Amino acid sequence: MYNFGDCMTSYIDPYEEAKKQLRSTVELLGLGYDVYEALATPERVIQVKIPVRMDDGSVKVFIGWRSQHNSALGPYKGGIRYHPDVTMNEVIALSMWMTWKCSLAGLPYGGGKGGVRVDPKRLSIRELERLSRGYFAALAEYLGVDLDIPAPDVYTNPQVMAWYFDEFSRIKGGLYYGVVTGKPVEIGGLEARIYSTGLGVAISAREAAKKLLGGIEGRTVAIQGFGNVGYYAAKFLEEMGAIVVAISDSRGGIFNPRGLNVGEVISVKEKTGTVVNYDKAEKKITNEEILELKVDVLIPAAIENVITEANARNIKAKIIVEGANGPTTVEAERMLTEAGVIIAPDILANAGGVIMSHIEWVNNRIGGWITEEEARRKLEEKMIASFNNTWNFWESKLDKTRHNLRAAAYAVAVDRVVKAMKLRGQL
Repeated sequence: MYNFGDCMTSYIDPYEEAKKQLRSTVELLGLGYDVYEALATPERVIQVKIPVRMDDGSVKVFIGWRSQHNSALGPYKGGIRYHPDVTMNEVIALSMWMTWKCSLAGLPYGGGKGGVRVDPKRLSIRELERLSRGYFAALAEYLGVDLDIPAPDVYTNPQVMAWYFDEFSRIKGGLYYGVVTGKPVEIGGLEARIYSTGLGVAISAREAAKKLLGGIEGRTVAIQGFGNVGYYAAKFLEEMGAIVVAISDSRGGIFNPRGLNVGEVISVKEKTGTVVNYDKAEKKITNEEILELKVDVLIPAAIENVITEANARNIKAKIIVEGANGPTTVEAERMLTEAGVIIAPDILANAGGVIMSHIEWVNNRIGGWITEEEARRKLEEKMIASFNNTWNFWESKLDKTRHNLRAAAYAVAVDRVVKAMKLRGQL
């Protein structure tokens, strides 16, 4: 069976990659090595031991981390993931990328990230609750509404956020709704949060198409990955007038040059477990083939490192919009840039989730009166402004033959953080 993992290259230390990206950005901005050092080192990394009483009466110990990378712009912000392969370096790298993502989006947040090394699929719901409460309790003194505000990430969800909120409130002796975002609606979450990342990806694709193709209406789109982000990106792009011609999940993909009905495809996936069983497609395709289709817009929305130097020359899309984090390797991006492909980078394209988290946090702070329509409008305004700021910097400040849109996004983000650090006397 083909799966997304077949696309991946050999292990690359994400923290080393994050530092390479930062170093090139610092050089691009003409800043010194002291600035690089200050930004490359997280302000705090906490490791915690989480003993959990299992359902059979035994006690199992899990390890978790929280990296607080930079707080120059505001409280640390970033998700918590549960995964058997998570590492401290991965968490640190993700916290650094969150600093740039929040900065680029114009949010009053710094970057944070958390992780617990666990396979949540092997835990009962009660074991998962005990793990979650134990992790948050161990970190409670380092978290807070104005200090560090976690959110869902890989294999965590609104239910986990509800346990976090309840545990923190119990420890602190109050109701601290703003200590986490991505909560259930009943305890301060927003309806719009579930689709916010996918909506942001769709908006980024639409704005890029306006710049390069005259608009998104009638343009063909292929989407690798049909989880939350991929589905909602497809749904909103279809509503915007795009033609979604190909969709895939971990078991394979489907293609129809006349377009797929996104609502029907998600219904089939929910009933059968995969999009491959959709019987109105012209043909089934692999996850390798979907990346190489002749389409206007390609959205990798699954995992990292799926576009590599091995397949970059076969990419035919005019625009790549990164719904996933890190789907394009450095060498592949160099090759695609030389070929004239425009890449809307992850820190720009998939920022819809953290933007909606900010809206939820503000709503919690002011007493909870925002409507779903208002939240969605504010998300769109932020995404458009972020895209235009990045595009304008690229056009006006950089040599477009040498630097791509990712370089512009990083430059805008890092510059804002550096200015804040200087104003606060931290540099």
